[in-house]
Amino acid sequence: MKIISVLFLLATAVATCHGQDSVENGLEYQILPLRLKSGSGGQHIQGITCSSWRLAVETHNIINWKTVPQECEGYIGNYILGDQYRGDSKAVNREAYFYVRDLNLTKDGKNIWVFDIDETSLSNLPYYAENGFGSTPYNDTAFNEWVNLGMAPVLPETKKLYKKLLSFGIKIVFLTGRPESQRAITTKNLNDAGYYQWEKLILKDKEQYKGKTAVTYKSTERKKLEQQGYRIIGNIGDQWSDILGYSTGDRTFKLPDPLYYIA
Repeated sequence: MKIISVLFLLATAVATCHGQDSVENGLEYQILPLRLKSGSGGQHIQGITCSSWRLAVETHNIINWKTVPQECEGYIGNYILGDQYRGDSKAVNREAYFYVRDLNLTKDGKNIWVFDIDETSLSNLPYYAENGFGSTPYNDTAFNEWVNLGMAPVLPETKKLYKKLLSFGIKIVFLTGRPESQRAITTKNLNDAGYYQWEKLILKDKEQYKGKTAVTYKSTERKKLEQQGYRIIGNIGDQWSDILGYSTGDRTFKLPDPLYYIA
């Protein structure tokens, strides 16, 4: 029951306005302002703040990191729950919309847009709120138990882009690092979140890509799409590994994610 309560609370926080005390359905919660704290990699470093750490992460200057610095847990929690994260996501998705709005697309049914799922189309914030906002080591078993609940809330700004793309006649391809064993629950979760239509839902074949990086996996699958005659008009994800490599599409868009790093 605890995780369901957290899910309700955080899904509400993701989908509504933030930055002030709120009372809804009898639940009271407080979104705190961002607070700068020093430190990186678990140690205090003179002149380095948590906001600088997040900037370096998003610009891909800090790579291969395992966890959020312990002293930045509160900062990351406030960022993710506050209006800044929603605003950052809106800015990225808005630029994607402006880009595609002005394109003169061939209407032959071959235009596609590639969407990542976790922290792009769906949010795992309820899980990470229970696990230190990324400040604790990744636990594969616990995370997959959460995914198998099929309760991840939608990321509202991404859903708006999704709907706009469909209205332009662009087909949607979901390309995720989730394994094939989670196809049924992922389909249900996407539908429950309001994603009802797509061309393909590509999940990872663990045997085929065993020992391969996410960049290799996603590049290979995008190349297969091109070989099938599709044109990748755009590609959006929260990880750099979603948009690096080859066959990345005509333009890529990076959503914010200071919770974890996938190579």
